[in-house]
Amino acid sequence: MAVPNSYEADFYAWTAEQAALLHNHQWQHLDLENLIEEITSLGKQQRQELRNRLSILLAHLLRWEYQPQHRSRSWLATIRVQRRDLQHLLQDNPSLKSYLQEGLSVAYANSRDLAMGETNLPETTFPELCPLQY
Repeated sequence: MAVPNSYEADFYAWTAEQAALLHNHQWQHLDLENLIEEITSLGKQQRQELRNRLSILLAHLLRWEYQPQHRSRSWLATIRVQRRDLQHLLQDNPSLKSYLQEGLSVAYANSRDLAMGETNLPETTFPELCPLQY
C-alpha cells in the first residue's frame, strides 16, 4: 500500500485516499479521527450556508420594505435567487428545517447590520426582532 497522505500536508490527496479506502472497505486503514472531524464539519457548513442565505435574503427584504423608493430589479432578483437557493438547500437537507427558526434568529442580526450599512438608515428603523417566523 502507498504511504498514507497526511491530512495536514495535502488535504485533497487525503480526501481522495480516504474515499478510496471507504470504497474498497479497507476500514483498518482509515484515518478515523480526522474523518469524524470532517464529517462533523460538513454538517456545520450546511447550517452556516442556511444562515448566510437567510442573512442575505432578510437584508434585501429589509431594504425592500424600508426603502421602497430605491427598489430595483437587482434587489428583486437577489430576493428570488436567495429564496430559490434556500428552498433547494432545505430540500437537499430536510433535517435543517428543525434548525430554521434558530437560524432565522441568528441570521436576522446579521441582516439588520447589512441593511443598516447599505441604506444608511438608523438602527432604530429596523425591528429589533425578526418579524418573520417559520
